Amino acid sequence: MTSARSLGLVCSAAGGLEDVHDQLVEPFVAAGWTVAVTVTPTARRWLAALGEDDRIERTTGYPVRSAPRMPGETSPHPEIDCYAVVPATANTVAKIALGIADNQALTSVCEAIGAGTVPIVVFPRVNAAHARQPAWQGHLDLLRSAGVHLIYGDDVWPLHEPRSAPGRPLPWGAIRDAIQAAVGPF
Repeated sequence: MTSARSLGLVCSAAGGLEDVHDQLVEPFVAAGWTVAVTVTPTARRWLAALGEDDRIERTTGYPVRSAPRMPGETSPHPEIDCYAVVPATANTVAKIALGIADNQALTSVCEAIGAGTVPIVVFPRVNAAHARQPAWQGHLDLLRSAGVHLIYGDDVWPLHEPRSAPGRPLPWGAIRDAIQAAVGPF
Protein backbone atom coordinates (compact mmCIF):
# COMPACT_ATOMS: atom_id res chain seq x y z
CA MET A 1 0.00 0.00 0.00
CA THR A 2 1.48 3.37 -0.97
CA SER A 3 0.12 6.78 -0.25
CA ALA A 4 1.14 10.38 -0.53
CA ARG A 5 1.86 10.69 3.20
CA SER A 6 2.85 8.46 6.11
CA LEU A 7 2.10 9.13 9.75
CA GLY A 8 4.12 7.64 12.58
CA LEU A 9 1.62 7.68 15.42
CA VAL A 10 3.24 7.29 18.83
CA CYS A 11 0.98 6.74 21.83
CA SER A 12 1.48 6.58 25.56
CA ALA A 13 -0.91 5.29 28.21
CA ALA A 14 -3.23 8.20 28.91
CA GLY A 15 -6.88 9.07 28.52
CA GLY A 16 -7.81 9.19 24.86
CA LEU A 17 -5.71 6.16 23.92
CA GLU A 18 -8.94 4.17 23.61
CA ASP A 19 -10.12 6.56 20.85
CA VAL A 20 -6.93 6.71 18.76
CA HIS A 21 -8.22 4.21 16.20
CA ASP A 22 -11.49 6.01 15.54
CA GLN A 23 -10.18 9.58 15.84
CA LEU A 24 -6.75 9.35 14.15
CA VAL A 25 -5.97 6.02 12.53
CA GLU A 26 -9.23 5.57 10.64
CA PRO A 27 -9.57 9.19 9.41
CA PHE A 28 -5.98 9.36 8.16
CA VAL A 29 -6.15 5.97 6.44
CA ALA A 30 -9.46 7.03 4.84
CA ALA A 31 -7.71 10.19 3.59
CA GLY A 32 -5.07 8.09 1.84
CA TRP A 33 -2.33 8.18 4.46
CA THR A 34 -0.24 5.24 5.56
CA VAL A 35 -0.36 5.04 9.36
CA ALA A 36 2.15 3.11 11.47
CA VAL A 37 1.56 2.95 15.23
CA THR A 38 4.21 2.56 17.93
CA VAL A 39 3.23 2.59 21.59
CA THR A 40 4.88 2.60 24.99
CA PRO A 41 4.89 -0.75 26.82
CA THR A 42 2.07 0.31 29.16
CA ALA A 43 0.01 1.65 26.26
CA ARG A 44 0.46 -1.73 24.57
CA ARG A 45 -1.12 -3.46 27.56
CA TRP A 46 -4.00 -0.97 27.54
CA LEU A 47 -4.64 -1.44 23.82
CA ALA A 48 -4.49 -5.22 24.11
CA ALA A 49 -6.93 -5.22 27.03
CA LEU A 50 -9.34 -3.11 24.95
CA GLY A 51 -8.84 -5.14 21.75
CA GLU A 52 -7.76 -1.93 20.02
CA ASP A 53 -4.36 -3.21 18.93
CA ASP A 54 -6.03 -5.75 16.62
CA ARG A 55 -8.34 -3.08 15.20
CA ILE A 56 -5.40 -0.76 14.53
CA GLU A 57 -3.44 -3.53 12.81
CA ARG A 58 -6.40 -4.49 10.61
CA THR A 59 -6.95 -0.87 9.59
CA THR A 60 -3.31 0.04 8.97
CA GLY A 61 -1.95 -3.25 7.69
CA TYR A 62 1.05 -2.82 10.00
CA PRO A 63 1.84 -4.30 13.39
CA VAL A 64 1.49 -2.08 16.45
CA ARG A 65 5.07 -1.85 17.67
CA SER A 66 6.15 -1.60 21.27
CA ALA A 67 9.47 -3.44 21.20
CA PRO A 68 12.60 -2.93 19.12
CA ARG A 69 13.29 -5.29 16.26
CA MET A 70 16.02 -7.90 16.53
CA PRO A 71 19.42 -7.34 14.90
CA GLY A 72 19.19 -8.08 11.20
CA GLU A 73 15.41 -7.65 11.04
CA THR A 74 14.02 -5.02 8.72
CA SER A 75 11.61 -2.43 10.06
CA PRO A 76 7.98 -3.50 9.80
CA HIS A 77 6.98 0.16 9.37
CA PRO A 78 7.47 2.43 6.35
CA GLU A 79 9.50 5.63 6.20
CA ILE A 80 7.62 8.34 8.10
CA ASP A 81 6.69 11.82 6.84
CA CYS A 82 5.37 13.11 10.19
CA TYR A 83 5.38 11.85 13.76
CA ALA A 84 2.46 12.57 16.08
CA VAL A 85 2.73 11.74 19.77
CA VAL A 86 -0.89 11.44 20.90
CA PRO A 87 -1.68 11.12 23.73
CA ALA A 88 1.60 12.04 25.39
CA THR A 89 1.82 11.68 29.16
CA ALA A 90 3.87 14.11 31.23
CA ASN A 91 6.45 11.33 31.54
CA THR A 92 6.62 10.87 27.77
CA VAL A 93 6.96 14.61 27.17
CA ALA A 94 9.76 14.88 29.76
CA LYS A 95 11.65 11.93 28.33
CA ILE A 96 11.39 13.19 24.75
CA ALA A 97 12.54 16.66 25.82
CA LEU A 98 15.54 15.16 27.61
CA GLY A 99 16.35 12.65 24.86
CA ILE A 100 15.61 9.61 27.01
CA ALA A 101 14.80 6.84 24.56
CA ASP A 102 14.14 3.93 26.91
CA ASN A 103 11.46 2.23 24.82
CA GLN A 104 10.70 1.83 21.11
CA ALA A 105 8.12 4.62 21.01
CA LEU A 106 10.49 7.15 22.52
CA THR A 107 13.41 5.91 20.41
CA SER A 108 11.51 6.66 17.20
CA VAL A 109 10.61 10.20 18.25
CA CYS A 110 14.01 11.04 19.78
CA GLU A 111 15.74 9.88 16.59
CA ALA A 112 13.37 11.97 14.49
CA ILE A 113 14.09 15.07 16.58
CA GLY A 114 17.82 14.44 16.27
CA ALA A 115 17.61 13.93 12.52
CA GLY A 116 15.49 17.06 12.07
CA THR A 117 14.05 15.77 8.82
CA VAL A 118 10.36 15.22 9.63
CA PRO A 119 7.83 17.33 11.49
CA ILE A 120 6.81 16.20 14.96
CA VAL A 121 3.48 17.05 16.60
CA VAL A 122 2.91 16.39 20.31
CA PHE A 123 -0.32 16.58 22.29
CA PRO A 124 0.54 16.59 26.01
CA ARG A 125 -2.36 14.87 27.76
CA VAL A 126 -1.65 16.44 31.13
CA ASN A 127 -3.50 18.12 33.95
CA ALA A 128 -2.90 21.36 35.86
CA ALA A 129 -0.77 19.64 38.51
CA HIS A 130 1.60 18.33 35.83
CA ALA A 131 1.89 21.82 34.38
CA ARG A 132 2.76 23.29 37.78
CA GLN A 133 5.67 20.88 38.23
CA PRO A 134 8.77 23.13 38.14
CA ALA A 135 10.48 21.29 35.26
CA TRP A 136 7.40 21.24 32.99
CA GLN A 137 7.85 24.59 31.27
CA GLY A 138 11.48 23.79 30.58
CA HIS A 139 10.46 20.56 28.84
CA LEU A 140 8.02 22.44 26.63
CA ASP A 141 10.64 25.09 25.85
CA LEU A 142 13.18 22.41 24.88
CA LEU A 143 10.71 20.75 22.54
CA ARG A 144 9.72 24.03 20.92
CA SER A 145 13.39 24.96 20.44
CA ALA A 146 13.85 21.64 18.62
CA GLY A 147 11.00 22.53 16.24
CA VAL A 148 8.38 20.27 17.79
CA HIS A 149 4.83 21.54 17.31
CA LEU A 150 2.92 21.35 20.58
CA ILE A 151 -0.85 21.19 20.67
CA TYR A 152 -1.08 22.89 24.03
CA GLY A 153 -2.81 25.83 25.66
CA ASP A 154 -6.12 26.96 27.06
CA ASP A 155 -7.43 27.67 23.58
CA VAL A 156 -7.22 23.99 22.64
CA TRP A 157 -7.14 22.00 25.91
CA PRO A 158 -7.81 23.92 29.14
CA LEU A 159 -6.02 22.13 31.94
CA HIS A 160 -8.02 20.68 34.80
CA GLU A 161 -7.12 19.48 38.27
CA PRO A 162 -6.27 15.78 38.67
CA ARG A 163 -9.30 13.47 38.44
CA SER A 164 -11.68 16.39 37.91
CA ALA A 165 -12.55 15.71 34.26
CA PRO A 166 -12.68 11.95 33.67
CA GLY A 167 -13.82 10.92 30.21
CA ARG A 168 -13.25 14.37 28.74
CA PRO A 169 -12.66 13.96 24.99
CA LEU A 170 -9.38 15.08 23.52
CA PRO A 171 -9.38 17.94 20.99
CA TRP A 172 -9.31 15.51 18.09
CA GLY A 173 -10.10 18.11 15.42
CA ALA A 174 -7.21 20.32 16.53
CA ILE A 175 -4.89 17.31 16.63
CA ARG A 176 -5.84 16.21 13.10
CA ASP A 177 -5.50 19.80 11.83
CA ALA A 178 -2.03 20.16 13.41
CA ILE A 179 -0.81 16.95 11.80
CA GLN A 180 -2.09 18.05 8.39
CA ALA A 181 -0.56 21.51 8.81
CA ALA A 182 2.80 20.08 9.87
CA VAL A 183 3.14 18.12 6.64
CA GLY A 184 1.55 20.65 4.33
CA PRO A 185 -0.75 20.07 1.38
CA PHE A 186 -0.48 16.96 -0.75
